[in-house]
Formats: sequence, C-alpha cells, structure tokens
Amino acid sequence: MDRLGSFSNGPSDKPPCRGCSSYLMEPYIKCAECGPPPFFLCLQCFTRGFEYKKHQSDHTYEIMTSDFPVLDPSWTAQEEMALLEAVMDCGFGNWQDVANQMCTKTKEECEKHYMKHFINNPLFASTLLNLKQAEEAKTTDTAIPFQSADDPPRPTFDSLLSRDMAGYMPARADFIEEFDNYAEWDLRDIDFVEDDSDILHALKMAVVDIYHSRLKERQRRKKIIRDHGLINLRKFQLMERRYPKEVQDLYETMRRFARIVGPVEHDKFIESHALEFELRREIKRLQEYRTAGITNFCSARTYDHLKKTREEERLKRTMLSEVLQYIQDSSACQQWLRRQADIDSGLSPSIPMASNSGRRSAPPLNLTGLPGTEKLNEKEKELCQMVRLVPGAYLEYKSALLNECNKQGGLRLAQARALIKIDVNKTRKIYDFLIREGYITKA
Repeated sequence: MDRLGSFSNGPSDKPPCRGCSSYLMEPYIKCAECGPPPFFLCLQCFTRGFEYKKHQSDHTYEIMTSDFPVLDPSWTAQEEMALLEAVMDCGFGNWQDVANQMCTKTKEECEKHYMKHFINNPLFASTLLNLKQAEEAKTTDTAIPFQSADDPPRPTFDSLLSRDMAGYMPARADFIEEFDNYAEWDLRDIDFVEDDSDILHALKMAVVDIYHSRLKERQRRKKIIRDHGLINLRKFQLMERRYPKEVQDLYETMRRFARIVGPVEHDKFIESHALEFELRREIKRLQEYRTAGITNFCSARTYDHLKKTREEERLKRTMLSEVLQYIQDSSACQQWLRRQADIDSGLSPSIPMASNSGRRSAPPLNLTGLPGTEKLNEKEKELCQMVRLVPGAYLEYKSALLNECNKQGGLRLAQARALIKIDVNKTRKIYDFLIREGYITKA
C-alpha cells in the first residue's frame, strides 16, 4: 500500500467518485492499474469492493491524502494550502482574518509559520533572487541605465546638452524620441483576416518583417551608445581632453567608426595612436638634441632653457616693427602699448591686435546714444567699440552664453559659435573676453 500526497483546493478540483458520484473527501482511493483517466473511489465504495468494467476489487491502489507534514511537523499539507489560500484572499498582514478562515490555527501561529517558512526561508529567498535576475536579464536591452553616483542631469528639451546626449533622459532611462520614431505608423492599418488573398497576406507579413528590422536597428543604436559610454557625455569629454590636440582631432574623426568595433578595441586603437604621437614627439626632440650636438639630458635641460630665452629675446627685437605698424593710428598705438604692458606683467593680453595688412581696419564704434550703453562697464564698452557691436546685441549674446554655461558647467568655443550666429572672429573675441573676465568657464 502506497501513501501519496495530493494538494487540492477543494472537492471541485477532483473528479467525483466512480461508484456513488459524490465529491471525494480525503482520504480517498486511486486505482493504480486503471486509467487514463484516473479511477477514483471514496472510502465507502472501496470498502464495499466496488467493481466497474475493467476495475476489479483486487487491483493495486493508492491512498490519496494530504494529512501529512511538509514544512512543519505540526502543520499538515492541507493546512499549508489553506494558509496560502487565506493569505491570498485576506491579504498579507491580516492575520486575524486568515486565522478565522482557516479555523484550525490561531492568529499568532499563522503569522509565525508564514514568516518563517514562506518569507524568511533561505530556499525561497534564493529562488526569488534567481527569478529577479532572470527578469533583469530579459530587460537588459530595453533600457539604458545611467550609471552615476550623482543626481543625473535633466537637460531641457531641445537644449544643446540634450542634443549632445542624443535626446537621452538619464532620470527616466529612456530617449525623448526613439530612433525611427514613427516606425509603428506603418502597422496602424494592418489587420489580418481570414479572407485575405495569398498576395495580400504576403504583403502584410513583409510589412511586419520590415518593422522588426527597424526595431532591431533601434536596439543596435542603443547598444552602441550604452557600450561606448556616449550617454555620460561629460565623463566622455573629460577623458577625451587627456590627449594632445592632434590626438583629440583623431578621436573626433574615429568616433563615427566606433560602431564597427567594440568599446575595448576602439579605446585600444585610440590609446595606441596617442602613444605613437608621444613617441614621435620624443623622437623629434631627441633628433633636435642630436643635431645640436647634445649627448646627455643634463645638457638638454640647459639647451631648452637657452632656447626659451632666445625666443623671448626674439619677440622683444620685433617690438619696433610692430610699433611702426600702428604709429600712424594713435588709438591703435595706445591699444598696442596696453597689450605689451599686460604681456610684460605676466597677464594675458586684454585685446588682441588686428593686423593692418591688406585693407585698413574699420574705426572703433561710437557708443554715444546707443541703447544699453549705460549697462556696460568700461571694459565691455571698449570691447563693443573694437568689435563694432551694439550694446543691446552684446548683452543678448552675453546672456545666452551665461545661461548655456550654467546649464552645462562650462562652455566651449564651438558651442558659443553654435549659439551666436555672427562672424566667427567676433564670437571668438566675445568668448575670450567673457572667459578672461570670469563670466563663463571653459568646458
């Protein structure tokens, strides 16, 4: 005689007794030689020796019952199922209602047993952890998380930072607009019906296949952005600035080819070119030492010091020729003298001098009576005069650059030129002036 367990939710979950057609109540009998379908008998019919067609009273049988412990010796399998049903019906934490529905256990016994075996059970905890990891693995390619310890940036729509981040919103781990954002529109009016012709059905399937290929391209682009770290643009730019100007230009050029190779291979390629550039520069410097007859590094340091001194002396010797360029223009001569004074004192020149080669430069702008002049300080007035920019336009450009710098924490000249649609030379002068006066900072 075998004793097997069968978990059930009620009489309706089992077929009726084949002898009296009544609902089976535990324990009941299952014939091991008849079936399928399984042949069940209640205890009363079994004790009478009920026989029906192929079923004989001497067949091997099994006693089906849930009156045995599973997790706790004082709890039967039937009570375990009743507890789970009561928690599902009454809600977690309503232990009094759970005990009332079970009728066989108290409120404290229900809470203690459930917390011990279904919440704090290490076996169940590991199973839930595996389920959570499997769920995370499914959604790996759907969202691009922003891995940062700081509060993620929240660029405003259509701002320069938002465009640089390809419309990615780190706080939501999603894009403002997906790549090929209207790909779903082609499926709006497609409806598969039974009376479609073969050609029409094939055309609809082709449209669906095209839609799937567009979704794959969308995911491919997201993967490139995530793998190469293009979302965290600020960190990407800081890493790029480690290299010399020539390597930065190469970095900018090769960025479009990053999709062909993986992120590690791409970084190795850039690092190898940076190392090559450093080696070439060192070789060139050593060749210069060898040409000068230098054979040790102590002499090389002396050579570098003397070379720098000679360069400074050469600049001073050209001072007279520069003065002669501006001697006919008193205003330009005064500017040149102020510029030289700044250089001699170790400061950066206040206003760069324009060359008089070619056509004659325009005279400074007269700001008398122009609106907005009273809002400028002396240095800003001097800048507007030399750049020939009206005060109102200067104040507008200054406000735009300050706002963008505050949003991004810094500003590059290329970004300033994208914001101010005027002559690039004027933009550079305004940008250098704001940097020098401390209004904005370089990115």
